[in-house]
Amino acid sequence: MIIIATTSWPPESSPEVGKRLLKLTPLPPFMTQKGPFLISEIDTGIKGVCLYEFDQTKTAEAMVYVADRYAKYIGVPGLTYNVALCFEAKEAMKMIGMG
Repeated sequence: MIIIATTSWPPESSPEVGKRLLKLTPLPPFMTQKGPFLISEIDTGIKGVCLYEFDQTKTAEAMVYVADRYAKYIGVPGLTYNVALCFEAKEAMKMIGMG
């Protein structure tokens, strides 16, 4: 399974985002991370995308870890974030009785 986390902030908040990024706790051993990947958009500023992969049996632990991780950005001026739990198509099919 994966969690996709997205962030968005104005360029002037980048130094504070960087400071908080450097203070984040390491990933738990059951999880791998891809990213953060950064996108600069003229209208909205900086966007970040990060993918967290883990075994389905660790879903609750993964959600708690990622939610806590992004809560550390609260207070950065103009920063917003979204955390989404995503299912592979085959997992979703099982959930509706088709797999």
